[in-house]
Amino acid sequence: MNSISTVAKYLTENAQSLAIEIVEDIIYRIKLEIPKEEIEQAIIMYVGFLGFLGSSITCNEDKVPEGLMTWSKKNGEREASLSGKISDIIIRYPVTRVVFTERITEIGVAHGLSVEEVAFIIKRINYMLDISINETILAFERLKDKIIKKAQEEVNELSAPVVPIQDGIAVLPLIGSIDSNRARHLLEKVVPKITQLKVECLIVDFSGIVFIDTTVANHIFKIYDVLRLLGIDVTVTGIRPELAQTVVSGGIDFSSIKTFAHVKQAIENIK
Repeated sequence: MNSISTVAKYLTENAQSLAIEIVEDIIYRIKLEIPKEEIEQAIIMYVGFLGFLGSSITCNEDKVPEGLMTWSKKNGEREASLSGKISDIIIRYPVTRVVFTERITEIGVAHGLSVEEVAFIIKRINYMLDISINETILAFERLKDKIIKKAQEEVNELSAPVVPIQDGIAVLPLIGSIDSNRARHLLEKVVPKITQLKVECLIVDFSGIVFIDTTVANHIFKIYDVLRLLGIDVTVTGIRPELAQTVVSGGIDFSSIKTFAHVKQAIENIK
């Protein structure tokens, strides 16, 4: 049996004890508090990692164990779900490389491997660790994007509530900054809700808007046109001078829009 095959057999047969030693060494060097459950998962993953390494170094195929991919993905998703930083995971990889390099070098020397053979095994380890990093980051970003999108949808719901105040009358207070995403939300989600509530008179209040650009102003007043086409009487309140200037400079015809300084005035006019 050649030296590489001997090392492959050694890694496979001693995967459990080696995994425990490697994980303990990594934890000692990074000097971070790691939850017990996470440590146990790491040991299980490295047992599979070492077993796969043992079988892969006797052939020339560059593959990655499925267990490593699954573990990497879970790491990224866990950090994203806890609102953590991806750097908290990535920071462990340099130490992991060093520990693996030292341990494999020791094993290789003990089994009479040449420098080239040790380098070959370390290259295979680095390849698998690089794939692991990539999967961790991608999983983190995918879930983080979903979380951000869901949070944005919730913000949109809260920042543009339709508030019925009397039979057939409702107020739509716009709060915060309006961007294209929120303008689309108003058209796709809020307008249908207004019709479902059988609103006849809608007061759109701009007093809570802190910023609006010309493009978004166009979107907002297109929504105004849609509501009018649906037979809803729309009144606008709370437009500050700077917002009015943005609307006018955008070429929007303001002449046909009923406007009041505040919601109270609009309600009194409806009565």
